[in-house]
Amino acid sequence: MYGAEYINMINNIIKKGKRLQFRQADEADMDYIMKTEYKPENAKYVIPYTREVHMETLNTKAAIHIVIETIDTKRKVGFLMIAGLDNPSKEIEFTRIILDEKGKGYGHETLQMLKSWAFDDLKFHRAWLDCKDYNARALHVYESEGLIREGFIRETILTDGVYENLIILGILDREYFAQA
Repeated sequence: MYGAEYINMINNIIKKGKRLQFRQADEADMDYIMKTEYKPENAKYVIPYTREVHMETLNTKAAIHIVIETIDTKRKVGFLMIAGLDNPSKEIEFTRIILDEKGKGYGHETLQMLKSWAFDDLKFHRAWLDCKDYNARALHVYESEGLIREGFIRETILTDGVYENLIILGILDREYFAQA
């Protein structure tokens, strides 16, 4: 009764990797989420949400917030927002992937864990995300982890008076399993 699965359930651990684990976020994590999202090096790549929007979508049937933390010290290194959990077409959206610590390989490990969670654990058919076209670091990680550019949406976001482009990237279950 007190095995690893039981402990994970109590701690809301969703997925474990080599160095990182995903933990379901709660209200106590909201200050960290807001601080991380609004850091200038992160905020320029997303449309920052208000605390109210985050709270409304914290953990619903369709969406979840996840804290990325180190397994050994439980230090928070980023957070995720995932949508489409109730999508009847089995399509999941990686709405936010924001790392607080960069240059340590956490992005690659996070993507590997996300794909495994989506396809191995949840049995989704497709996973996708969007990315601003000038976010070269993120695009490199996404494409090196097997996500394929599926589309380009021109001048779709207005940020500080400038229209920005989005790139849509996705991966299908069969593409994921072919990589394994």
